Amino acid sequence: MAAPKVELRALRPDDQDRLLAWRNSPEVSAYMYTDHQIGPDEHARWFAGIEGDARRAYWIIEMDGQPVGLANFYDIDRRHSRAAWAYYLAEPSVRGRGVGGYVEILMIDRAFGELGLQKLWCEVLESNKGVVRMHQRFGFREEARFRRHVLKNGGWEDVLGLGLLVDEWPQPRARMAETLKAAGFPV
Repeated sequence: MAAPKVELRALRPDDQDRLLAWRNSPEVSAYMYTDHQIGPDEHARWFAGIEGDARRAYWIIEMDGQPVGLANFYDIDRRHSRAAWAYYLAEPSVRGRGVGGYVEILMIDRAFGELGLQKLWCEVLESNKGVVRMHQRFGFREEARFRRHVLKNGGWEDVLGLGLLVDEWPQPRARMAETLKAAGFPV
């Protein structure tokens, strides 16, 4: 079976309503810091703030031409040559098909290639063990544990800080590229 066609495309104004629905969906909000229902005005301010902000970049993840998630860099720091990143697959039907792994390799390649960064890092709720393991397969290392960092559903959650340096990337990239190629992705 051929892998789905996965691409990252620039965010467009017509994505605003879709993103609000995704951000408020239980599948996505369970792993976000935000723990409340995001209203249209709050979302509109967030969406408007993206444009022209050189410290943030967003892409819609498309699978076979259909929007299925969001990927982004934030806190892009050119002076220190680093950025944070995150992504989510909002459509449950695409999970478990290799799409997340393919997005991960695309985004890391973009960070170290196109952006020329030295470091990419992320924060993950400790309870999101599957995503922590996936990032580790791509070479990310635990650099920090932020204890009781986020209040989720009335309880405190620890957050793990994971980082990857540009010179650490070639070995896990080669290994993960082989895995993704075997699944039919064009790596």
